[in-house]
Amino acid sequence: MKHLTIDLRPDAYSVVRLPADAPVPADLLEPGQPGLVSVTRTPDELSVICPSGREPRSATVENAWRLFTVRGPLEFTLTGIISALASELAAAGVALFSLSTYDTDHILVRADDLDRAAAAFREAGHEVLLPG
Repeated sequence: MKHLTIDLRPDAYSVVRLPADAPVPADLLEPGQPGLVSVTRTPDELSVICPSGREPRSATVENAWRLFTVRGPLEFTLTGIISALASELAAAGVALFSLSTYDTDHILVRADDLDRAAAAFREAGHEVLLPG
């Protein structure tokens, strides 16, 4: 596995579940809003990842997540990035929530596990950059 540069994003995030038939929360997708927002619909749910404090009303919310972003863009031919990062976190006893975008991969960890996650990435040879 190549050594990666991983940026820790400065703010807390929430993972949100809405009913499958819920409308997509349009205000989360307005251009110019800070932070990462991801919306995924399946036949069973509408899942949202968003900066904490911007969660849709009437949702099931898991808050206090922190976001690591692999510095990209990453080529589509690269393999095993999420697998390697997940293995490194698993060895450190850190649970994760992952997602990928066109350019890169993102890993969310519980805020309580942030220091252990950063240490696990560093011990694996990755560069972890803190917000500045």
